[in-house]
Formats: sequence, structure tokens, C-alpha cells
Amino acid sequence: MREEFDISQFDKYREDNRREVKKASGGLPVSLWDTYSSFANCYGGVIILGIKEEKDGSWRTTGLQNEAKLRKDFWDTINNPKKVNFNLLTDDDIKTYEIGERKDVIMVIYVPMAKREQKPIYINNDIFNGTFRRNYEGDYHCTRLQVKTMLRDQTERTMDMEILDRVSMEDLNYDTIHGYRNSHRTLKEGHPFERLSDHEYLRNIGAAAISEEDGKLHPTAAGMLMFGNEYDIVRHFPEYFLDYREEMGSAVRWTDRLQSSSGEWSGNVCDFYFRVYNKIIKDIKVPFKMIGGERVDDTPVHKAIREALANCLINADYHGVRGVVIRKEEEKIIFANPGYVRTGKKQMRLGGESDPRNKSLMKMFNLINIGERAGSGVPNIFNVWNDEGFVEPEIEERFDPDRTVLTLSFIKKATKKSDEKKATKKSDRKKVTKKRQGQYEKILTFMKPNVWYKASDLMNVLGVKETRTKELLRALIRDGKLIDDGATKGKRYKKAD
Repeated sequence: MREEFDISQFDKYREDNRREVKKASGGLPVSLWDTYSSFANCYGGVIILGIKEEKDGSWRTTGLQNEAKLRKDFWDTINNPKKVNFNLLTDDDIKTYEIGERKDVIMVIYVPMAKREQKPIYINNDIFNGTFRRNYEGDYHCTRLQVKTMLRDQTERTMDMEILDRVSMEDLNYDTIHGYRNSHRTLKEGHPFERLSDHEYLRNIGAAAISEEDGKLHPTAAGMLMFGNEYDIVRHFPEYFLDYREEMGSAVRWTDRLQSSSGEWSGNVCDFYFRVYNKIIKDIKVPFKMIGGERVDDTPVHKAIREALANCLINADYHGVRGVVIRKEEEKIIFANPGYVRTGKKQMRLGGESDPRNKSLMKMFNLINIGERAGSGVPNIFNVWNDEGFVEPEIEERFDPDRTVLTLSFIKKATKKSDEKKATKKSDRKKVTKKRQGQYEKILTFMKPNVWYKASDLMNVLGVKETRTKELLRALIRDGKLIDDGATKGKRYKKAD
């Protein structure tokens, strides 16, 4: 049974970003094709005909009057290139079921996720106005920028391989290049590229190439991004922006910041990587470890952070808006880059399929032992975080504008029972101070009878963190003034009767 639809779970379903219902009482709904496009351009989904969505979100079967005709009309339309540019479906992707005592017939259409080289899937022979994507609120028109990104991502040659025919090799930053070469030489002593001149070296690593226009050597887009100066990079990538922020306290917006546009350093990807990595790791505790009589200061956590930072820079869409933003907070690091996940978020998590947005940038990082080629980088990050006992990393994919966000938290996992046991012991040792009594009264005054509240609803009222709020709520439950709903996650509270 496919994960998007199981007939035995019918009564539990609601519309979301993977399921859409339509009555289809008067034939195929016009909006069906918007949904086909939106599912295909995201993660796939199911369209169910013969169902009405009620005001409360529940589904009611209305049935189909002539299922055979609807099926024929569907196949005729989806194979008409003037209506749909690409048919992703086979006969096995349409199923019919009978539901309820009346044996109402419904039709379930499984729409797969389109491959990168097939996108965008659009309708009405109009690529810019007929391309859709899906969110929880339904289908929405893609912007021109999103469509152009999909078109760029179709080809096997990634955009960073482009030769910048009008750019001189002297426009690159040779301080950065020599620093990179020193790293390469140290890590891979005796490498065949070691004795090459700078220009030949850059050509061999994909940072430069011979132009067909004049037969001369020019930087590639990857070479410009990796080794250029920011004022030259933005001529080719107007939206280019790299930003690192440390937000270690609430008193100020940030305690440290590094921007590519500051003019105080080169502003290129290579220098950004090394500067930011050194800032990120300065607070990471390194266990004492000896190998061959020498102390080893590199840990799996360090390697995972290198992978996350490189992955963010390698897979960024440098034509996309808002730029690369790395944010370090007290208990987490957030890596955000423009561009959707080319393999899909699920495949990114599973690994085994490498499809970088910038292949030449990946090669350059790989040469200095940064980044994984086999698509194992992200799963390795998850494995390290699990081994260290940290809460699981989060991958978020946002659209309009396209953005990928990876969050690495340094908070330790703990079972519900141990959490509550520790909090109970701690609170039991405390006397009820005047301040604490005032917090109890604030909670009880704010909460209305017979209304459920989450801890997060009360944090702003109290002006304290979530952990402290939950401790206060548990104390009120023990005193019989509150009750909870017994949930493990997302627990809710209300006044006792």
C-alpha cells in the first residue's frame, strides 16, 4: 500500500501537502491540473475524486457517476501536450475503491515526484503562469525565479561550470588561491597537481577553463565563487551574499558577525568557509585522545560540522535570494542556503544519491578532504548526532523563496520520565518563594476554565523559558490546581474542575 493513501485509514485523513480531494460531480475539475503540477514539482501526492471536504476538514464521499468516462477524459487530457507538458503517470497510478454502505466509487490518482530533469511540470502550455507548487494551504503559482531555478537544475552540467568568457584570470584573489593550495599540499603531499603553475592548477580543479570564444583561459563560475573578490562575484551573481551571525544572548542582536559584503576581506566562498568554521568550533569541547603519541583534537562532531557547512555552500543556488546564512546560537547551529533540495528531503536524509547543485565547488572541497561525494554526508551527520546523544538534526525545506535549512542542536536527548523526575526533585527541594507564588498566580489568572493551553502559550505571560514554565505547571498539577491531557509530546494543560 502506498504511503500517501491507505483505504483502511480513510476516516482519519485530512487534506495536507500530500493529499487533495475533489467532488468531480460535473466531470474532471479544472483545478485538478493545478494540483497535478504542484504535487509533481514537490514530493508527489494523491488526488482523490468523489470526495467533498467538510467545513471541519473531514471528508464525505459523494461518489462518481461515470467513473469510466472520467478515467478516459483524464488520460486524454494528461497526454495532451497543450494541457500538460509531461505525463508522469502509468496505468498503475490510478485506482478505484468502493466506500461505505452505498458503495460510493472514488478514484485515487497517485502523482509521483518529477525528476530534476523533468521539472518544471506545467499546464496550459504556459511555463511561467502554469507551474505550481504545494503547501499546506493548497496549490500556488511558482514565481519566475522558482521556474528559472528548475530550468537551471535540469542539466547535468551545473551552473558553476559556466566559463566567464569576459573575465580575466587576474581578477581572482591569489591570496585565497595560495591558501587553498597550501591546504591541499599539506593534506595530500605529493599530489600530481602540486607542481603545476597557478593557472594550470586552477584549470585542473575546475576553477578555470579554455573559452571557445577566444581560446584563452578564463575563470569558471565556480572559480569566481571560490576564489574571486566579492565586488567581482556580484557582477555575475547579483544576489550573492554570505552571512555568519553569532547570537549568544538576548541582550544584543548578535555578538559576532561576518558578511561577504563588508569589504574587510575577500568575501569569497573559500575564505568564508575557513573563517566561519573556526568561529563555530571555538566553543566545542574536545575530549582528550591520543593516537601514536600525539593528541588528536578532531572529533566526529568537528567532522559533522565541516560536512554541514560545506554541504550548505555546495548546494546553494547563488542566483537565489537571501543568500547563505549561518547562525550560531547558545545551543544550536543553523545552516540556511537558497535553493530547494535537488534529490528531495527524504532522499537527502537517506543518502546514497549525490546530486550537488554545484559540482565543481564540490570537487574543490573534496580535494582538501571536505565534503562527501557519495551522498553519505547528511546521514553521517545524523549518525554522529545520535552517537553523541544530541536531539536529532532537523531538515526544513521552504518554498517561495526556495530555501533549505539544517539545524544542529547541542541539546542532549532525554526520556520523558527522566526529565520529569529531575524537574520534580529539583522543584521539591525549593521552598515556595514569593516570586514563585506570584508565577503560580499569573498562570491561574491567565488560564480560562475548560480551555487547554500549551506550555508555549504561557511562556510570554511569565517571561521565562519553556523548561521553567513546565516545572511550574507540574507543581500546579501536583497541587491539584491543573490537569494535563496525558500526551507525550505537545502536552496541554487546563484548570482542574
